[in-house]
Amino acid sequence: MNSSNDAWLDALTRAGECGEPAVLVTVVAARGSAPRAAGAKMAVLRSEVAGTIGGGHLELQAIGIARDMLARASGGALRRFPLGAALGQCCGGAVDLLFEPVAADDQWPQRVRELRARGCVVVCAAADRAAAGRLVVSADDVRGSLGDAQLDAAAIAAARELLDADEATVRRVSRDDLHPIALLFDPIRVPDFNLVLFGAGHVGRALVRALTGVPCRITWVDERAQEFPTELPPNARAVVTDAPDEEVDAAPRGSFFLVMTHSHALDQQLSERILRRNDFTYFGLIGSKTKRRLFERRMAARGVPAERFARMTCPIGLRGIAGKEPAVIALAVAAELLQVREAQAAGSANRLSA
Repeated sequence: MNSSNDAWLDALTRAGECGEPAVLVTVVAARGSAPRAAGAKMAVLRSEVAGTIGGGHLELQAIGIARDMLARASGGALRRFPLGAALGQCCGGAVDLLFEPVAADDQWPQRVRELRARGCVVVCAAADRAAAGRLVVSADDVRGSLGDAQLDAAAIAAARELLDADEATVRRVSRDDLHPIALLFDPIRVPDFNLVLFGAGHVGRALVRALTGVPCRITWVDERAQEFPTELPPNARAVVTDAPDEEVDAAPRGSFFLVMTHSHALDQQLSERILRRNDFTYFGLIGSKTKRRLFERRMAARGVPAERFARMTCPIGLRGIAGKEPAVIALAVAAELLQVREAQAAGSANRLSA
């Protein structure tokens, strides 16, 4: 599933705003051991590269090809790269990369943003360059065209079958029975890893830095506007409010919550609100075992069911990491969040295959 961060999409948007062409490099297929799965993307501009297709010499060579395309204003291409000695990589697999020019006036990146705000979209483009243009398909809308009405109709039907697909795929689609065209169908989702972080202190700031580039959406809540950094990473949104408990109620079902404010009283208030809600994936409270026992006694006296306390993680962070520096705590907590997220994704996959 292509739920990676939006660095490549942000870069294409900036390029369009500046009137600059770009090349989008997409992993179309990966066989054997490969650094990234199908759907991984990298936007290459004349002076910037955003996103990654796996690093190493493969990525270096792909950047060179893309920049040569920009210099020559040449068309797109599908290329296969064995990950062996020739590339100085010992993965042993192979990847197919699609190199697609994106003109400065191309509107499809903005169409992706608009439709994806309502859910998953599938972006459809020619994998063999036998057709021009792009389709951006959601469950209830379509933007763009591949340049042929019959091909569009067949591609839209196929795209809607793939809205829940795990990763990009290439299918041969026919305008008629005689002329099948290879099309790349690429699901692009809004990350469903939602973290509501209460507290913009030292650990909170270090944690947001640690999660920069991770495919998640961070709602970062504090009443002290001056505690937020001047610039936030693209996956974080600051909420300055005197009523932080309202952000507990506003979070979508299955959210991750972290409470690490400057006030123990506020920590307890938020903890109680989260536990009463009880539809979260993860709830972590910064503090010691002593703080946990105190909060449990107080919340039990206020009628919070005792069985809910087992869902509260306190202390937070991977066990065995004893450092107390904010950056160390932040890394331990980020790793714990990712562990929980991976377990959640594995559980969802198992349920779907059952």
